[in-house]
Amino acid sequence: MRTKAGSPPPQQVAIGNNPERSRAHNRRVVLDVVRAHGPLGRTRIARLAHLTPQAVANIVDELASEQMLIEVGRLRSGRGQPPIQFAVNPNGPMTAGVEVAADHITTVILDLAGQVRASRVSPLDDSRPQQVAAILPRELSLMRKTIPDWAGKLLGVGVVMPGPFEIEGMTSVGPTTLPGWGEVDVTKLITRSTNDVVIIENDATAAAVGERLFGAGRHLSNFLMIYFGAGLGLGIIHDGQPLRGAFGNAGEIGHVVVAPRGRPCPCGQNGCLERYASVQALREKLAEVGIDATAGIDIDSLGVEGQSAFAEWIEEAAAHLAPMVAMLENIFDPETIVFGGSLSDATIDAIIARLAPLPRSVSSRRIRALPRVIRGQTGNLTAALGAAALPLLETFTPKLDLAAGPVPTPEEAFHVVRS
Repeated sequence: MRTKAGSPPPQQVAIGNNPERSRAHNRRVVLDVVRAHGPLGRTRIARLAHLTPQAVANIVDELASEQMLIEVGRLRSGRGQPPIQFAVNPNGPMTAGVEVAADHITTVILDLAGQVRASRVSPLDDSRPQQVAAILPRELSLMRKTIPDWAGKLLGVGVVMPGPFEIEGMTSVGPTTLPGWGEVDVTKLITRSTNDVVIIENDATAAAVGERLFGAGRHLSNFLMIYFGAGLGLGIIHDGQPLRGAFGNAGEIGHVVVAPRGRPCPCGQNGCLERYASVQALREKLAEVGIDATAGIDIDSLGVEGQSAFAEWIEEAAAHLAPMVAMLENIFDPETIVFGGSLSDATIDAIIARLAPLPRSVSSRRIRALPRVIRGQTGNLTAALGAAALPLLETFTPKLDLAAGPVPTPEEAFHVVRS
């Protein structure tokens, strides 16, 4: 299909497929239609989903029996019996998201409508695998108790942590990673701990999913997110879906060398980007003037020396990020690049302001719907929101490859291990 030069391709509309072997796909289509357009009657659902009325009737009854859809009355219009209307059940199954960081654990619970029903941030004194596995069931239990009129059933638990995964010399190495996780089967460990379906993801990809569903990327199909955790990562949304790479490590820009013979990095290289543009790099810059910022960074509480060091870090980070932005634009041609993560909105705004003038790239168009770089909208919860959204994305996002056979379940797609 040809498109006008410089304009994005038209978005495809997911439709149902009537063969029984596509049942999982059809369920996703029906849920997605009701979520996007509901409340709806069966006939209207069938028309929007391009499915037969009988197929929709069976799927709707099935989803209602699973408490994923609920009846919300009848639509009175015209003659005859008014059709029963169905909507996504806000008190039905929900999803949980967990971000495991070096010094804290963030947990959120989302309902099927994508609303945050509970959130919690707890300090983490020990981030080793067995300790996190022991703490997580308690955190989820405390969250469940805060939601009235909910039976507590989870569709799944998304767990995110810093990458890269399974890379010798990089996984669990240095202060921007989690110690002791390199040789652990994370999915099996957390599944046994929570007794729920578990999806594991790196924090930057999850953060991009969070922005896609709840933040700056809600109306975007192709964008990038530079995520400031302790280190630095990149989340990639391509045609509305997260791009993970063959082994889940796509977007590991923190270990791209930007300063040959520069600062040594725990990965064994010199001059990696996250040695200059990350929360850890900021902490090190503040430590040089005697300020311990391990428990968080509040620019308003810093003295004159601290604010000077902070300003120096902003300049240095922006100087290294500006050419990275242009390079990523030339590779991915995104609608925009989102900056977000563990930094305050004011700090991210300051970094974005210091990027100018950005180097020329394929994104240097006179007519743009958005600036080349924008700040995210989901704040410090972004990675945990993205984690909770991963099971939601699997539940609602239609996907069908008829040549490949039946659509895999979330467990099959993510190689999930049940206890």
